[in-house]
Amino acid sequence: MRILDEAFFPELPNYYRGKVRENYDLPDGRRIIITTDRISAFDRVLASIPHKGAILTQIARFWFDATGDIAENHVVAYPDPNVVVGKRLDILPVEIIVRGYLAGATDTSLLTRYKRGERRIYGFDFADGMRDNEALPEAIITPTSKAFDGGHDEPLTADEIIGRGLLTRARWDEVSEKALALFARGQEMAARRGLILADTKYEFGIDADGNLLLADEIHTPDSSRYWMADSYQARFEAGKRPESFDKDFIRSWVVERCDPYSDPIPEIPREVIEAASGVYAQAFEMITGKPFVPDEGGASVKDRVRANLAAYYPEASWGEA
Repeated sequence: MRILDEAFFPELPNYYRGKVRENYDLPDGRRIIITTDRISAFDRVLASIPHKGAILTQIARFWFDATGDIAENHVVAYPDPNVVVGKRLDILPVEIIVRGYLAGATDTSLLTRYKRGERRIYGFDFADGMRDNEALPEAIITPTSKAFDGGHDEPLTADEIIGRGLLTRARWDEVSEKALALFARGQEMAARRGLILADTKYEFGIDADGNLLLADEIHTPDSSRYWMADSYQARFEAGKRPESFDKDFIRSWVVERCDPYSDPIPEIPREVIEAASGVYAQAFEMITGKPFVPDEGGASVKDRVRANLAAYYPEASWGEA
């Protein structure tokens, strides 16, 4: 299997490794972001999925292009299918999750907290008797703290964000307005493709001029929950989980076999990994309306990425790359 499970290049400066992405900060204020094939959930890496990194990068590219009129983004260039070069930003200390349904399996999800008996969640009141994966009356923002140190994300309310000084009221209002508008655009476009965008995550940052920019990724299967629209209602009424092609596919396999927050993760079989790769390719095609054609250049994915980043190595001119 051709996979990119790591992307360390000693030729590039200021390396930082995240759960899925590997980053290099260039002296001129740009950041190289390489999306590997690693899949992360439950605050840990679960496996590597062939072509996943390229698919996520290209789906994000599709959505960045489709939403630039709503929110300016960090994108400068795409030198490789797995790579975006963007403006380096000061990322806001709050992660913005927008939800349209009572869903999810993580500790911070609405459904998990609702099933624990909570009825006031993220500052919103929920009625008794709601069902798994039920549509909310309107989309809501359920923010969490950014765990920059690798710890767990902490649920927050808007009042807590402002009261703790994480964001000013004006900045929170700006972020909220853009996030809800982005989600509405995403739901509208997804519906035309026979999909339901149930929830998603946004990250925003501030550039050197103080402008708010959308960062990281947007409406990808890793940052979002997509369901198949044509089967949703029947499955909801039958109490079945909606058909999806997001990382619930892997998350659900893991949750059925262990407590992912405390137990060791069992090795995920090759056939599940390959099926997950197919799910990501299907996601690309359904979201964008285009077939996914993997770039098979280079002896390996890492070799191809290295070659495509040659213009960014220190001996090159930083201003011309």
